[in-house]
Amino acid sequence: MLCKGISPDCLTFPFLIKECTKRQSLGTGRSIHGQAVKLGLHNDLFVRNSLISFYSACGFANSARKVFDEMVDRDVVSWNSMIIGYLRSGNLDEAFDLFREMKDRNIITWNSIITGLVQGGRPKDALELFHEMQCLSDINVIRADKITIASVISACASLGAIDHGKWVHSYLRRSGLECDMVIGTALVDMYGKSGCLERAYEIFREISQKDTLAWTAMISVLALHGYGKEAFDVFKEMQAEGVKPNHVTFVGLLSASAHSGFVELGRWCFYAMKQIYSVEPQIHHYACFVDLLGRAGLFEEAEEVIRNMSMEPDVFVWGALLGGCQMHGNVQLGEKVAKYLIDLEPLNHAFYANLCDIYAKAGRYSDAKRIRTSMKEMGIQKEVPGCSMIEINGFVVEFSVLGSPNVMMGELVSVLASLSREMKTKCIIVTNETLIEP
Repeated sequence: MLCKGISPDCLTFPFLIKECTKRQSLGTGRSIHGQAVKLGLHNDLFVRNSLISFYSACGFANSARKVFDEMVDRDVVSWNSMIIGYLRSGNLDEAFDLFREMKDRNIITWNSIITGLVQGGRPKDALELFHEMQCLSDINVIRADKITIASVISACASLGAIDHGKWVHSYLRRSGLECDMVIGTALVDMYGKSGCLERAYEIFREISQKDTLAWTAMISVLALHGYGKEAFDVFKEMQAEGVKPNHVTFVGLLSASAHSGFVELGRWCFYAMKQIYSVEPQIHHYACFVDLLGRAGLFEEAEEVIRNMSMEPDVFVWGALLGGCQMHGNVQLGEKVAKYLIDLEPLNHAFYANLCDIYAKAGRYSDAKRIRTSMKEMGIQKEVPGCSMIEINGFVVEFSVLGSPNVMMGELVSVLASLSREMKTKCIIVTNETLIEP
């Protein structure tokens, strides 16, 4: 086109940039950006929107933001492209701040930020946004669609918010939205992780056309609750239906084998996934298999598997072996693995704690004390305190030793003090009764 002397216009560049985005061809895309600047077409709305998507897809969020900030006029596509770009790069706070600045949001905006927060490990924030979205739907501004529902169900699964999940399921029926395979799979995952295994199984059976993700969700849920035999029964059905398993399917099967003690089945899974199903084992498969062998006390085989790994073993693989040593009291190997892990991550408190436990079980209390003293001298402590979550009236509240900003701690202390007084009273009564009776 250029060789024939035909000058491109503002409609030419968006298609070129879109192709560069698809290929993630950074060099070519920058060259085309330069051509647009040279021809004075870089200020066109469609060209700039394409450039934002291009730079975001290539992992250059700062370049995308520069294009965004230089825009005189922005439309909803401009804002959505920039928010999605931040979410893809893991910059959740920047995406959220931009979302708050945005005035005219559409369903794509809401779905993007809710899904991004769920995938970014902030399901509680995602649920809060969904509540906000529901307020807007009450005044007919915007309504949730199937993508919204699937993301919110995933958030409920992550939080174990079963009451909220049931409400969303009910909302799905009332709204007339189709419960397709994606939503059905999300419901199986949500009910299963929340402990409602029978309901998860019912919904799984209701899915007419099951893909790999649906079968895998059911297998993973059964594995999570220790139903190893049932997990493999579902896998047999999956094979009979001609559905090909993926790498996540085998993580579920290996996990089921480990928690149910099915060494032979787990061994078959690990070697069959490559030889029969052409699924190359990844680091998490090795970690699951080593965990299985470690739980069974097969330490020589576990070490052999680690030596023959096609990639460098990470802390999860070695950690799985350390867990087996801790379980069976293998002091010699456990000590070696723990010291190796401590050398890799000298500030990780978990490895010191595991080694202390191994020493204590072996009666080597002086060594356990030495490790604890060493931790104290180095200032090593648990970085993230343990926490518990409970769902109250559809809202998930988090408790930890650091307190909770959403809970009146004074009320909690008052209730605990009342319980303490009542328990002391009961103890006195029981003690007196015990003294009376021979």
